[in-house]
Amino acid sequence: QVQLVESGGGLVQAGGSLRLSCAASGINFSRHNMGWFRQAPGTEREFVAAIRGSGERTYYAPSLKGRFTISDNAKSTVFLQMNSLQWVDSAVYYCAAAPNRADFSGYYYRQSGYDFWGQGTQVTVSS
Repeated sequence: QVQLVESGGGLVQAGGSLRLSCAASGINFSRHNMGWFRQAPGTEREFVAAIRGSGERTYYAPSLKGRFTISDNAKSTVFLQMNSLQWVDSAVYYCAAAPNRADFSGYYYRQSGYDFWGQGTQVTVSS
């Protein structure tokens, strides 16, 4: 049974930082690409960042690159370091896993490309 469990969310002041973690079980971590998405109330879920199973390539939403960094520990956990947080970053953050296909660069930003999802962790940024 595949499980993705996010942690590390919480309340932070604007300008602060948070590090989210996603612990994966039931999948071959090296054969899956991992992604982070987020969804604020009343909005659609949007792509944040992704990393290939081998860890050699990362992808970011253009508006977040430079503030957010995705990484993994090459075992079973993927991280999202979020710096200089703004109130617009407030959302539920979801971890997701996609098969490590060669054409991942063509769909890493699409929710439909991911097979497994976590329950999400709430991030609230106070202004």
